[in-house]
Amino acid sequence: MQYQAATEYYYNYIPVSHPYYPTVAVDPLERVAKLAAQNAVVIFSLSTCCMCYAVKSLFSGMGVNPTVYELDEDPVRGREIERALVRLMGSSTAVPVVFIGGRLVGSMDRVMASHINGTLVPLLKKAGALWL
Repeated sequence: MQYQAATEYYYNYIPVSHPYYPTVAVDPLERVAKLAAQNAVVIFSLSTCCMCYAVKSLFSGMGVNPTVYELDEDPVRGREIERALVRLMGSSTAVPVVFIGGRLVGSMDRVMASHINGTLVPLLKKAGALWL
């Protein structure tokens, strides 16, 4: 399945190598923490990943405007951050990884479990990403 951007979903796409982020050598885990703390909802993603598309669609469908870092858009820093996310998550799959309010929520299974058991909406409200 090929990933295509749906026009009804809106999120902030910021490439990993953005002019606002300095190019000095920073530990990738430290960079992940800084990027995650800058917005209410942050998703680390690959543009061709179907699970990443699903989690972005979930948040967009809820009215949340997540900041998305597409790791495959920057081959050098994206790979570094992907390796850091693998270490952080302790699994072989690095994406999608979701942070809400600067805190790690986890991958798709954790986000969906939070959504199903009703704890996702309060997290989003607390982070200021959802106003209901």
